[in-house]
Amino acid sequence: MKLNTLYIVLRNCIVAASLLVFISCGKMDPSAQKEKLSGYWQIETVELPDGTKKDFSFSATLDYISLSEEKGMRTKVAPKLDGTFQNNGASENFTTKIEDDSLRLYYSTPFDTWKETVLVATDSILKIKNKEGKIYAYKKFVKFTFDN
Repeated sequence: MKLNTLYIVLRNCIVAASLLVFISCGKMDPSAQKEKLSGYWQIETVELPDGTKKDFSFSATLDYISLSEEKGMRTKVAPKLDGTFQNNGASENFTTKIEDDSLRLYYSTPFDTWKETVLVATDSILKIKNKEGKIYAYKKFVKFTFDN
């Protein structure tokens, strides 16, 4: 009987420890996310608040994000076959702020102001939620290469 009780206690400890690790690792550090924002990002999907997804198998434009300190700029660009990018003239400035353990991007144009929340930012994945609850999923763009 004592062996059975010991087994139950050990099992409960393992489950509790696993949950603690899972929960603490589930949220990314906003400062670490900020370091991963800069680069060329290709849209993959948009998830609507009702759960439906729109897939983008191809997009002619990328989002180029540049960040310095707390200030950044997001620009629409089109990749060219020679490895350069064509800027389409559409860009938006933003500031970053860490609030409620999340990285927020605050935009302001002459026409509107809004904020977005960075959900995930790694070397290869970027997910951003906007004020309407849409989640935009991006992958890091890999430049075209042609082998001779």
